[in-house]
Formats: sequence, structure tokens, C-alpha cells
Amino acid sequence: MERTKKNKENTTGIHSFVKVGGDKDVFDLGIHMDTIIIDDLKQEKTMIGVDNGVTGGVTILSESGVVILHIKTPVKNHLSYTKKKAFINRIDFQQLKAELEKAGPDTFCYIERPLVNPTRFMATVSAVRCLEATEIILEELQIPYQFLDSKEWQKELLPSGLKGDELKRAADAVAQRLFPKLKVVNSDCLLIAEYCRRKNTNRLK
Repeated sequence: MERTKKNKENTTGIHSFVKVGGDKDVFDLGIHMDTIIIDDLKQEKTMIGVDNGVTGGVTILSESGVVILHIKTPVKNHLSYTKKKAFINRIDFQQLKAELEKAGPDTFCYIERPLVNPTRFMATVSAVRCLEATEIILEELQIPYQFLDSKEWQKELLPSGLKGDELKRAADAVAQRLFPKLKVVNSDCLLIAEYCRRKNTNRLK
């Protein structure tokens, strides 16, 4: 099967198929899932990584390490529920559901545990609202899922001793190193999915 090198971008990121870096046969199809069916991926288990929040992202990886989906979380801007004029971002429920339907019939989802901090009320409310919408979608699609703390996947994939902004910079660097042909739009969800893939294929350290 000839593999095309052209990428097809959308407003939320990029849909592409990229084999995990380090393999000799790294490839980038860059073709939307709606337009192609890859026979050897049909039977593979898929893993979903979700970086929760309106600035988060979603990645779907096959068991062999092929990126089926990698996007920023689809959101829409709405007038807030508050009395004062304000606009907030909410998850685009229908679009996110359509994206998650691209996972195979045998799939598992890991969601990073959301921020809950009484001193950051608005951020906490936003995170919890996003989580609720995501959980409803997963339940409707009957996709099993569980939560994990960021420290769990960071311990496996990032160097030790990192703090603060260093964690973000390191995650970006590692994500790009593992997936060199992918336009990384959210390193956390990509690495969460990769952690999930390694855990489910017994490849953790």
C-alpha cells in the first residue's frame, strides 16, 4: 500500500497516521480517517489519551504505535452562565464524540485527573465541566476509561528531577522525539496515549 506524505489539517489540529519514532519503517500517511481504512489496524486494540480541559487534547494510538488521531480538544465559545457579561469555552460535544468514534472496537481511554483547587475556582469549574462532558461521551460510546495523575505518565516518559515549566518543555521535547513526523499540538495527550499503549502491551520499565 503506497503511503502518501501529504498532511490534511483542520481547525483543531491534524489527522495523521504516524508510526512511533525509533522504528525503521516510520511513516506519515496524513490522511483523514474518514477517507481511508487500514486493514491491519482494524483488528488492533487502540488507546486514547485525554488531556482534560478546554485547552487540552485527544490522541488515539493503535497497539503497534500508529497515531490514528491527534487533535486539540474541540471547543465552542458561549456566553457564560454568570450575570456579568462573559464568554467561556465549552467542549463541542458532537465533534468530540465524532472524533472518539474513530477508535477501534477494542479500545481503552486514560484521562488525566483534572485540577481541583479551591483557590482557583474558575479553572476548577471549567476542568470539571469538561470532564463531565467527556465522561458522558465515553459512556455513550461504551469506551472503558480510567483516570491517572500526571506524575504517573511523567515518571515513565520524562527524566527525573523536573519542576514547574521544565515539565512542559520536557514533555514537548519527548513527544516530538517519539513522534518526529507528527505535528504535535498537545504533548500531554500524546504521551498519555503512549503511556497507555506501553502499559497495555507490557512495555513499561
